Order: sequence, then C-alpha cells, then structure tokens
Amino acid sequence: MNASTLTSSLVRPQIRPPLADPVRISSCIRHPFHRNLTCSLKTRQSLKIDFSPTAKYQKANVSDHQPRTQEDGIPFKDVKMLAKFKSRFNYIRVLEVSRRADHPFAGARLLLLDDPGNIHSINFNHKLLTDTYFDVFATLPPILPPGPVGILGFGAGSSAKLLLELYPELVVHGWEIDPSVISVGREYFDLGKIEKEHKDRIFVHIGDAFRASVKDGFAGILVDLFSKGSVVPELQDATVWARLKCQLREGGRIMVNVRVEVMEETLEAVRVAFGDEVHVLRLGNKKDDSSVAVTGPLPELAAWNKALPRSLRHYVDMWAPYTT
Repeated sequence: MNASTLTSSLVRPQIRPPLADPVRISSCIRHPFHRNLTCSLKTRQSLKIDFSPTAKYQKANVSDHQPRTQEDGIPFKDVKMLAKFKSRFNYIRVLEVSRRADHPFAGARLLLLDDPGNIHSINFNHKLLTDTYFDVFATLPPILPPGPVGILGFGAGSSAKLLLELYPELVVHGWEIDPSVISVGREYFDLGKIEKEHKDRIFVHIGDAFRASVKDGFAGILVDLFSKGSVVPELQDATVWARLKCQLREGGRIMVNVRVEVMEETLEAVRVAFGDEVHVLRLGNKKDDSSVAVTGPLPELAAWNKALPRSLRHYVDMWAPYTT
C-alpha cells in the first residue's frame, strides 16, 4: 500500500500509538454485551444477567466443565451491593462481583440504572478491557482526524477510561444528565482518580447531551444514551442526528450503541442524516442482539487493524454496510 492510498482511506490522528496490548480477550467471550443487559436481585440463588427483556431470571444451567458466559447467572454469594439509592433521574445501584466468581464479570464493579437493572458502566480492578461494547467504542480514535472526542451518555466513565489509557494524547469531553451518576463514578469507578491523573484531558459536563459542543467541533462522538431501559426516543429522529453531525469537524465520525427494540428506527434516522456511509457491527449471533454503528466511509481495514492494540483488532473485520 502506498502512502497516498493510506492517507485517502484512513485519517490518521495526531496522537501517539496506543499502548501495547493491555489485556487478552477472554476465550469464552466472543461478542460484547449490549445495553439492555440486565441484572436481577430477586433470587437468593443467583444473580441472573440477561440478554433478553422477556427472559426469566433463574439459576444458570451450566455444567462444571463448560465455560460460563455473560448470559449465565452470578451466584448471589459472589455479589456485594456497594450503593443503592434513587436520584432525580435514576434508580442507582452499584454491585461488586467477587474475583472468586465463576463468571466473566468476576472482579467487576457494575453500575445499574433504572428498574430493569440495565448495566451502564463496568470497571475491572485487574484489567483494562471489558469484553463488552465499550471495547468497540475504543476502536474509534485511530480513524478520526485530530481533535477531542465527545461521549454523550458518560455514565461512570467506562468509555473515557479506555480512551484515555489507550490513546495518551486524546482529549475527552463527557456529558451526563445525572450528577449522582458522576458522583458514583468518582467514588466507585475510579473516575475521581482518572480526573486527577488526566486533568488536562478529561472534562465532565453535567447537562443535556444534545447540547454538547466544543470549539471547532468534535473529531468523534460516542453516543450511549438510554433511559428507562431503552434508547432515548430522540435518537429515532433524523433531525437530531443532523444536529449532531453539525458538531463534527471535517472527517469526524459518530459511533452509537443501539438497542435491538428500536435498532432499525435508530439506524434509519442515522442513514437519513449521513447517507449511505453507515456501517454496523452486530454484537452477537442472535436476531435480537443489538449493534454498534459508525458513520463515514469504511476506512482501509488493514491500516485500521494495524493502528489498534492486538486485543481490539478482531472487531475491524466485523463491520458491514447498513442496509434497509
């Protein structure tokens, strides 16, 4: 590949290469979970983590020799409730899963919001990557022009942590409507530590994500906006996506996490605003699994792959054009 071909197909950010491979992807997790992942505390036997809003919560029927997946239940004895309260916007719970648990979430802290118990943030104390869609978000910076990245739906800072650690010169602006979620992030999810260590690179804003803006525009925007267990209805409106598009600088892109129930409506709204330059990564093999979408022409895959840490490279080949 010559230099002109690479330049035309892949916009190189003015940042240092990502850190060396930070963690090996677990062999029993092949696809990230999606935003409607839920937890139930109703059973005393297990904490069921569920991909389907209609599935029943029950003890996982997994034999001892089979590796557990994110769909399996977590034994109740391996889960500790660190915080539980209602804010103006959310029913907030923070769970900690024991390192001894036979589950992919062993050693994780989970932020649950709303009555369905949707997981909005995850943090491991022993590894950086999460084996979830947050890792897909972390593949975006190498295909962006120079400039800051906005996170709409900041949560407790899971996406920001990955971006700041993997791309040492990247600047992140996050928007979160609930100040209580930010407080929880600072106390339980290392957000306070991250803000101190990267005080010139991370800026957290409390307020309406749809009013997010920075001088000269964003190089990229991550959209992760959910309320009451579903994608916010504004994301099914093409005019909202057109306004977000106006907040991008030249060559900028948007990556969005989409829940299955309104996936087609949301993706169609994105397509109206961005034309046919929309690509989708399916987060599982089931027809009801959700997706992540990215705007803009698909970059040259070999160059994108080379620009990523090894643990993230397998996502590059999973993208496909969005078709109605």
